[in-house]
Amino acid sequence: MRVPLPPAFLRQPIAHRALHDIAQGRPENSRTAIRAAIAAGYAIEIDLQLSRDGVPMVFHDETLERLTSREGWLCDLTAGELAEIPLTGGDETIPTLAEILSLVAGRAPLLIELKDQTLRMAETDGRLEQATAAALATYDGPVAVMSFNPHCIARMATLAPDLPRGLTTSAYDPADWAPLAPEICDRLRPIPDYDRTQSSFISHEHTDLARPRVADLAAQGAAILCWTIKSPEAEAAARRIAQNITFERYAAALPA
Repeated sequence: MRVPLPPAFLRQPIAHRALHDIAQGRPENSRTAIRAAIAAGYAIEIDLQLSRDGVPMVFHDETLERLTSREGWLCDLTAGELAEIPLTGGDETIPTLAEILSLVAGRAPLLIELKDQTLRMAETDGRLEQATAAALATYDGPVAVMSFNPHCIARMATLAPDLPRGLTTSAYDPADWAPLAPEICDRLRPIPDYDRTQSSFISHEHTDLARPRVADLAAQGAAILCWTIKSPEAEAAARRIAQNITFERYAAALPA
């Protein structure tokens, strides 16, 4: 069953990893950045990784060093251990999905990207998808899920068929995707899994929006989002094709 993306996701610009700004003490994917996005009237995009004990954590990277003072793989630590690690540039620690759902509480559209746990866009073990579906089962608010890994979204279609779901998509230039194998890039580039996953939207790399496959999907009724816009000029160009943007580093204009 293909579940349409709620209209709110096409109205309010989507703050990438929430409205983060280290200079203002708001690390990406942090509670502070999420509160700021809600206050500003934006939709919110967040990322999920899985702790060692199976808890979805709101964190972008597979490893800790870019965003904290620690090193190593996030998946090697429990949720309790991760909750003690400060985020660089702020005064809080790594949140769980459950915490963020309680914080947002339906006050902003929430676009959730499940990160590829296999690191090679392969079939998953289902643990992140199962934990995410369980967390969202009682959530009351506009929410949608997406992933670069189509196997992940195929699992979500089975586990949570009533959730809007989509694919995060790209030009898949192998130079930008190392160590992902070039043949995997070649397979994913034409977005072959849109129908298999019963997706209703894509979030596509903004510099590649002119790809004919994007127009084909739009003609079939797919909602077209894009990532990641970093200036008003890039936004104006993207909106010639995309229905909405995911943005950071500037204040995207809100609808009148």
